[in-house]
Amino acid sequence: MAFGNREKKDLIFAGFMISLAFGILFAGGGSALLSFNYLIFIGFILAFFTAGIGFLLHELMHRYVARRYGLRAEFRAFNSMLWMTLLFSFFGFIIAAPGAVFISGRMDKEKNGKVSLAGPLTNIILAIVFLIGLIAVSKSGFLGIFFSLGLSINSLLGAFNMIPAMPFDGAKVLAWNKAVYFIVLIFAIGLFFSSWFF
Repeated sequence: MAFGNREKKDLIFAGFMISLAFGILFAGGGSALLSFNYLIFIGFILAFFTAGIGFLLHELMHRYVARRYGLRAEFRAFNSMLWMTLLFSFFGFIIAAPGAVFISGRMDKEKNGKVSLAGPLTNIILAIVFLIGLIAVSKSGFLGIFFSLGLSINSLLGAFNMIPAMPFDGAKVLAWNKAVYFIVLIFAIGLFFSSWFF
């Protein structure tokens, strides 16, 4: 898992910007930032360990599986989209396209499907971990908020990335194996809806 200097910088920048954007959103948008509300800091911490980690591990798993197949794979941040994401957070919503793993080499439908599946599957596993934590603490206090956010964000990331249209992961998973696609999609959606009841 060796990283080049540019790739390290892109991962750090993307992770920071996504966490900051979600942190501002969690704290109440631009009004909280303008008033230097301490909730920005708390929101950033919550965002980093839920959205930030979810995003980074999603992309790193695409990269890992691709490299296991002997393919060249490197993450590149979409800087303009990251700044747009940060701007949107001031207005109380997020549209995020922080970056992607660019892959080159010979790849058939199965390899492409498995590489693509690795990201959403990682978010689903994280969502399950957060769900277990949420059940354990019974949604009480700071930990309850933390586990609830982790569950909803990661299950949504998993489901969103399974949209069956390019350039989403779901299109490539569906082209490879329809059964796997629908099982993963149903699981991700089920986890997301479960977050409404905890």
